[in-house]
Amino acid sequence: MDFSWNPEQLEIKQAIIQFAAKNLGNDFIERDKSGTFSRSDWDKLAQYGVIGFPMPVDVGGKAASILDTMLLMEGLGYGYRDSALIFGMNAQMWSVQMPLVSHGTQEQKKKYLMPMINGELIGGHCMSEPQSGSDAYSLQTSAVRQGNQYILNGSKTYITNGPISDVYLVFATVAPQKKMWGVTAFLVEKDTPGLEISPVIDKMGLKTIPMGALELHNVAVPVENRLGAEGAGAQMFSGSMEWERSCILASSLGAMEYQLERSIAYGRERKQFGQSISQFQSVSNRIVDMKIRLEAARMMLYKVAWLKSLGKPAVMEAAMAKLYLSECFVESSLDAVRVHGANGYLTDFGIEHFMRDSVGGLIYSGTSDIQRNIIARMLGL
Repeated sequence: MDFSWNPEQLEIKQAIIQFAAKNLGNDFIERDKSGTFSRSDWDKLAQYGVIGFPMPVDVGGKAASILDTMLLMEGLGYGYRDSALIFGMNAQMWSVQMPLVSHGTQEQKKKYLMPMINGELIGGHCMSEPQSGSDAYSLQTSAVRQGNQYILNGSKTYITNGPISDVYLVFATVAPQKKMWGVTAFLVEKDTPGLEISPVIDKMGLKTIPMGALELHNVAVPVENRLGAEGAGAQMFSGSMEWERSCILASSLGAMEYQLERSIAYGRERKQFGQSISQFQSVSNRIVDMKIRLEAARMMLYKVAWLKSLGKPAVMEAAMAKLYLSECFVESSLDAVRVHGANGYLTDFGIEHFMRDSVGGLIYSGTSDIQRNIIARMLGL
């Protein structure tokens, strides 16, 4: 078993780190305070090829392998502090673009997928509702066919990119009695009559990518904007969630590596009681734990990428990686704050935001409890 990367792959990671340092904004701390989204950085990353990195060449992507894509995201997480913007990009890539790749018509790909890849359009994924979060298939949003269109009514919430999206992938039921087999996906443009987009929903972390909600009041969607067949939404959602759980936290590995390096440097430089604080075992043990979490989480995530690169199912492995990595990120973020002491608690020092941002990973793309349920089910429990 070879655990090494080839020179071309290592260049992927190094190149995006250098690109981020040279071309992306260095105003993250101020934008984090104000909750400001950087469309400029989004566009630059799109032009670099990040959003289309794993997408097919015929729609403007680079057809990179899943392993290479994870390495790119890891490098971006290391070199760019705006983990919220990276999260928003990943949410679009895996939960909006990937369903378009697998189920979209040529017309849909040309109209929606290709402009998302080049940064012209932003997409939002709309499954969660006020009364159906983890119990996703109990959704109440309805879609009734009337001739050559569907009439959608309902509410959606917790939509990453919601207030800035140009098009929404909305899941609704065409047959409530069929439960999950009635779930169907629709592409709904932001200016569609009857679509009400909420203001930004304030949240604990990931403040520089806005979250929102939708109200759909007799929204007419043409048949050609249905994505896939009627009843295909559950399978589409499940497939996109496996991709998302596999990849959305890859950038967190880079962030954890950055935290570790800063903690090591600070531990050596900061002196108390006549010696570097890294000489105190309580501090060095904390940093050691950060290193162990990073390496263990990295191996779990790479295994998922390896399985998917072979075309093998990775439902349990993706759930384990998502669960473990998200919880490790929270623990290491707290340890980084502790290592830096009072400075780690200060907003302008650039450490505490990881603590706030990391908690979201315990919830989005399936909560930690849901991941444990998936793993238990796969074990036959």
